[in-house]
Amino acid sequence: MATQLSAITLVGTTGQGYADGMRFTQFYFGLPVAMIILSVTVVPFFHRSQVYTAYEYLEQRFDLRTRTLTSALFLVSRGLSCGVIIAAPAVILSIVLDWNLTVTILAIGVPTTAYTMIGGIQAVTWADVRQIFVIIVGVGATVLTLVFGFPDDISLEQALHVAGTTGRLRTIDFTFDLNETYTFWSGMIGGLFLMLSYFGCDQSQVQRYLTAKSVNDGRHSLLMSGFVKIPLQAMILFTGVLVFVFYLFTPPPMLFNPVHDSQLRTGSKALAYAELEEEFTEIFHRRREAARSAAMMSARGDAEGITQTHTLFAALDTEMNSVRQKAISFVKKVTGDQNYNDINYVFPTFVTTQLPIGLVGLIVAAIFAAAMSSISSELNALSTATVIDIYKRRFRSHKKDKHYLLVSKIATGIWGGFACLVANFAVTLGSLIEVVNRFGSFFYGSLLGVFVLAIGVRTSTSRGAFWGLIMGMGVVATVALLTNISFLWHNVVGTVTVVCVGFALRKDRSGVSKEGH
Repeated sequence: MATQLSAITLVGTTGQGYADGMRFTQFYFGLPVAMIILSVTVVPFFHRSQVYTAYEYLEQRFDLRTRTLTSALFLVSRGLSCGVIIAAPAVILSIVLDWNLTVTILAIGVPTTAYTMIGGIQAVTWADVRQIFVIIVGVGATVLTLVFGFPDDISLEQALHVAGTTGRLRTIDFTFDLNETYTFWSGMIGGLFLMLSYFGCDQSQVQRYLTAKSVNDGRHSLLMSGFVKIPLQAMILFTGVLVFVFYLFTPPPMLFNPVHDSQLRTGSKALAYAELEEEFTEIFHRRREAARSAAMMSARGDAEGITQTHTLFAALDTEMNSVRQKAISFVKKVTGDQNYNDINYVFPTFVTTQLPIGLVGLIVAAIFAAAMSSISSELNALSTATVIDIYKRRFRSHKKDKHYLLVSKIATGIWGGFACLVANFAVTLGSLIEVVNRFGSFFYGSLLGVFVLAIGVRTSTSRGAFWGLIMGMGVVATVALLTNISFLWHNVVGTVTVVCVGFALRKDRSGVSKEGH
């Protein structure tokens, strides 16, 4: 649980909840089903195989090139994701301390890399256990502060009723649309494939139940995670919704990124920005009164009044968003960054400007704890796969354990440096919670397809697995570049492609490979 609950969850998911509401919860609907499937199949299977990495088994089942390719794809995908995980707390620290973003990235990445190099998987695991308690306490304290921060004459129920008019409390969407990311079907199908891939093929998760004392311990960890993750994720999303409600009655910043706000106030767009901010403030005051009226009407049960006030509130909320978009367009012109999105700065800005000093420290500590628990796990998995699947198998196969331990520490340091480089540009790619899942979905479906062939199709061949993996990555890349299909469905596309190619190149009952006909 702790290694999954990263700083991206606290920063990106709360920002997602602020901007889009509770719909993101659907992303996890396939998780419990995936955990049950993996507990029955993969957990006992890997334990019986006596392997250090998930990809080590693929050489036993297929051949060396399949093992090497799958491990290499994991290293690339997880290295990129690790960079995104570092970026989330770096955003917080840059705001709190007014430091350059690169400096904050190094301040987080270097110490975490260091203790992972020294302590290995045992240090990572026990640190994670302690860190998750800090995270849960920090989020709980924030929720209480938000609730008590509403005006005295506005109850939580009334405030949420107003937020509901914007669609932020809508949790389930049964629309079947491949271009829509967060629906019931994308979560149950696309999310199922993603979770099967992540927990079944990703070394950062597989190493958890490989190091468990028994098969049952591994199963228990997966099942607990599967059934606790959704309510915990919903609570963090709900925190984002509460931040939105809080800013219905408290003036929000027009831009949540204070660096860009400062640049526009003093730059060539200063006059236009000041005029835009004046318009934004004027609309906010009108929206606040409309929100207050809507809350009062909902308390009285006045149906006609509710309709009128909700219509007015919705119109003013749209106006405020329009002004914000104009401000964001200024940022894009000044910085040249056409992908700019300040959604990742919503929660950090709220924490540093609205919470009391002691609580700010607790939240910052929670964000750092979440970041370190995830970064250390990723680095340890990257190091293990690098040494076991690449270095030991390809280059130095008969050295002493002391030698491989030294190489693993060096590999941890190298991957830590790579992740810091990725973190520098990850913050410009939009919502970090979406960015990390987009990275993963590009690779995970194809990796899952190889393991489906290995475990589920006895007649599959090494040739079918290898070329299926290549074809799967190619098809996913084509779909990602040429269509608007949501990234969650990329996992399904990759898995189906690999399995179909592998099935076409399988052996017949006589043991003759199909490609030989």
